[in-house]
Amino acid sequence: MAEKIIVALLSGGESPERDVSLKSGDQVYAALDKSKYEVIRYDPKTDLQRLVKDAGKLDVALILLHGPYGEDGTIQGLMDLLHIPYQGSGVLGSAVAMNKIISKRLYSEAGIPTPAYIALEKGSSMDAEAVFRRLGSPVVIKPACCGSSVGMSIVETSAMLQHGIEDAWSHDDTAMIEEYIEGTELTVGVLGNDTLESFPVIEIIPDKDHVYFDYEAKYTSGVTQEICPARISPDLTKKARKLGLVAHRALACRGYSRTDMILRKDGDEILVLETNTIPGMTETSLLPLAAKTAGISFSKLLDRLIELALERAPGKSMAGSHPERTGTN
Repeated sequence: MAEKIIVALLSGGESPERDVSLKSGDQVYAALDKSKYEVIRYDPKTDLQRLVKDAGKLDVALILLHGPYGEDGTIQGLMDLLHIPYQGSGVLGSAVAMNKIISKRLYSEAGIPTPAYIALEKGSSMDAEAVFRRLGSPVVIKPACCGSSVGMSIVETSAMLQHGIEDAWSHDDTAMIEEYIEGTELTVGVLGNDTLESFPVIEIIPDKDHVYFDYEAKYTSGVTQEICPARISPDLTKKARKLGLVAHRALACRGYSRTDMILRKDGDEILVLETNTIPGMTETSLLPLAAKTAGISFSKLLDRLIELALERAPGKSMAGSHPERTGTN
């Protein structure tokens, strides 16, 4: 009988998305095949010392941390120092994807269409009329480095603009003011290291009380309708899936990602909004939904993520051989 693979399951953390991360951790723990894996849970808010102490016996980590200190390359750097392979992007890909402004620059360099924007550092002055003249009205305001729509607002007056910027600055030192695109929200998951595959496109429809896919719409059951595959033409489906792959590569992602897009109303233009390097991983989250549509169960998706993590670890395999390494014991 093959030796079990020892999996460090990291969830919780210290970001505003802590509760979502804990929920992902609970559902992933339940779905992992215990005949294959010995799973040890860690919450980086309280368990970092224990994680470091245990590093020598861990085969792989599943990082289910969203937002700062989890999705921004911080915990990935620690895993690299401890020689623990993990699913998903490394330090570079995590850091650039977390920063919406850097992501947009890389999108543009790769020829990926994305809405126009203005970056505003904390404390900077702002000419509201110039903003609306350049970007139109309304505009979308976001912190540069938050996920789950935390600190995001859609505004159309000067007073609301200033309030939205202050709110974004309360979460990050840089606010991004972005052109508002009316249309259909889409998302595309990508899986793989060297060889990539894109999942079926998901169409996201928040209910009438939500102008966009905000925090409540994302995480409150029944508030949002998620249709997979999306009700768009084969040509648009092909375009969206290709954009997901190109965005994944442009941001130096690996393992998996999920790229959010919008199909402009009454047209065929798809614009990329952002790429998530640690998508939500509850059984009803968007990436598992797309995988299920592609014929991959939640449990099998987790198996695949662990396989992809171990692919990058010298001497590692799914056999759980626990080879010697120079990590902390």
